[in-house]
Amino acid sequence: MEDFSINLSYEAIAVILFASMALLMLTGQRVFGAIGFVGAVAAVLIWGVGGKEMAFNATIIVMRWYPIVTLPLFVYMGYILSESGIAGDLYKMFHVWMGGLRGGLALGTVILMVAISAMNGLSVAGMAVGATIAMPEMLKRGYDKRMVSGVIQAGSSLGIMMPPSVVMILYGMIARQPINSLWLAGIGPALMYSVMLAAYIIVRCRLQPELGPALPAAEREISPSEKRKLVLSGLIPLVIIFSVTGCFMLGVTSLVESSAAGALVATAAALAKRRLTRKVLKVALVQTLSISCMFMWILMSALCFSAVFDGLGAVHAVENLFLREWGLGPWGVLILMQVTFLLMGMVLDDTAMLVIVAPLYIPLVRAMGFDLVWYGVLYTVTCQVAYMSPPFGYNLFLMKALAPKGVTLSDIYASIFPFVLIMILGLVLILLFPGIAMWIPETFK
Repeated sequence: MEDFSINLSYEAIAVILFASMALLMLTGQRVFGAIGFVGAVAAVLIWGVGGKEMAFNATIIVMRWYPIVTLPLFVYMGYILSESGIAGDLYKMFHVWMGGLRGGLALGTVILMVAISAMNGLSVAGMAVGATIAMPEMLKRGYDKRMVSGVIQAGSSLGIMMPPSVVMILYGMIARQPINSLWLAGIGPALMYSVMLAAYIIVRCRLQPELGPALPAAEREISPSEKRKLVLSGLIPLVIIFSVTGCFMLGVTSLVESSAAGALVATAAALAKRRLTRKVLKVALVQTLSISCMFMWILMSALCFSAVFDGLGAVHAVENLFLREWGLGPWGVLILMQVTFLLMGMVLDDTAMLVIVAPLYIPLVRAMGFDLVWYGVLYTVTCQVAYMSPPFGYNLFLMKALAPKGVTLSDIYASIFPFVLIMILGLVLILLFPGIAMWIPETFK
């Protein structure tokens, strides 16, 4: 044990840890398994038998994080609304009210996926609904498949910035930042991206009407009473979302109380509409358990890995490398961090990236004087850009798995470039004008 720690420098040990973790991931091991295994084994090799306590302490820390209760409750709320078809009522409303516009269904799809993702804080939920519900309907009505594919991928990325973003909850726990400030900081960028996407769809479909034709009047002509009924049904999920997250951000309820209320109200809404079947409940519970367990394992492995890094002093080593040996300024370091996120995001999901780099980047960001809430928004946005970036973007392959037959991987690759450019433009604007993210949390402190 002693020979291992004496003969190798701390920098060399850090390199070995990352290389070992990458090798395990290449073998197909789950991310949390690779991170946790490397962290636990390294702790024992470096500090002896007592190092095994690090993994145990990580478990205790997670068990004592009371806000983690919100994760399964928010995820459950989203799946109940989605699987019961309540969320699908939104798309029916957009179909009637916006179908007469060129690209109207695409605009409605963006709003739909933001709403779906905002129900459970996961962007994958929005993409699943968009690809399985909205995409077949748009293709059936003559929409260009590349336009549709790009809209769904870009639209689903917005939901993860909106409350109750699960990724921001995890970031807040790891960075020790208030969840309500992170949620508020994500609203401005999400709204900015929504406007940018809507403007692109409107302009593109006006210049090339064949990409998003307006629906025939016959498909949109229903009685005024049916329209009102459709609006009421479509507003139910939106009312649930904004009432739950709004009560928390206004200080009426705590984070845990809001998540519990959301789960209860969503269940009551499905029951009132007679859609709370055994199948719906089973899918919601199984998915909630699966996702919640995954996040718990990731958190425990991340904390164990972080403890090893803290013990090695790797944060100070990286700070010395970037700021002194390479001579980078704070903004140069920040841009370099975003580049690494873009590269890692092509093969890892957002939670995996967070737990791998959090031990290094978060203390460094704090030391350079940047606001950690603002940085949380940058991290979240950069992850979404990485997911959509060829050749290995996570969302590209997920989209291929969900898309109807006839939509090829080359179609998906070709569809995403204008939307990636829009996301990068937005990222640059947030870097240059931090107020886009920070105005709302600073105004409503």
